[in-house]
Amino acid sequence: MAGAMKILAVSDRVLEQLYCSDARSKYPGVDLLIGCGDLPFYYLEFLVSAFDVCLVYVRGNHDRGPQYTIGGRVLEQVQGGVDIHGRVVNRDGLLLAGLEGSMRYRADAPFMYTESEMRWEVYRLLPQLLYNRLRHGRFLDVLVTHSPPFAIHDRPDVAHTGFKVFNTFMRWFKPRYLLHGHIHIYRHDTVRVTQFEKTSVINVYPYRILNVAPAPTPAAV
Repeated sequence: MAGAMKILAVSDRVLEQLYCSDARSKYPGVDLLIGCGDLPFYYLEFLVSAFDVCLVYVRGNHDRGPQYTIGGRVLEQVQGGVDIHGRVVNRDGLLLAGLEGSMRYRADAPFMYTESEMRWEVYRLLPQLLYNRLRHGRFLDVLVTHSPPFAIHDRPDVAHTGFKVFNTFMRWFKPRYLLHGHIHIYRHDTVRVTQFEKTSVINVYPYRILNVAPAPTPAAV
């Protein structure tokens, strides 16, 4: 990542100001799209086409079953996007990983996890994170999730309770950012950004522009 990367992160709500023919002129210079879940695939595909950049995304608890375009085309995944749940990817020097879904509040629903199930999803990332540490001198830059961490931006009901393992993840692997959705914002004074140790936890609902500076080199740490 030679210079700062401009990121457009979205979640949970389709916005007319983005779902329009002049989206790119309204928000120029976007280098990367990040989806934090609960958005229709046709909307994400539109953003990929409109901004002509890569998209990485995770699914939310409402992203169930096949999705369809107005023309009836079946969408199993986002064309032009990469589902990064349980994966670590490198986008122009920016190291990202993803963890989908919400706390389980129904037994038969996909993209929902108990705390122990999500802990297992985190364990599955360990080899890739350790490789990053050896190859790049750091574990991760950005963790992309749908749900927030426990007691950070979350709510008391089961469906909107954050995962405790995300707090552990931040302590261990120290990403610079954790970007999440899931928690809808209705008041202007609602806290959207919280610093947790080395990580800025950001609720991107319904969208957020971030300018991410290049990561420090290992020698500079």
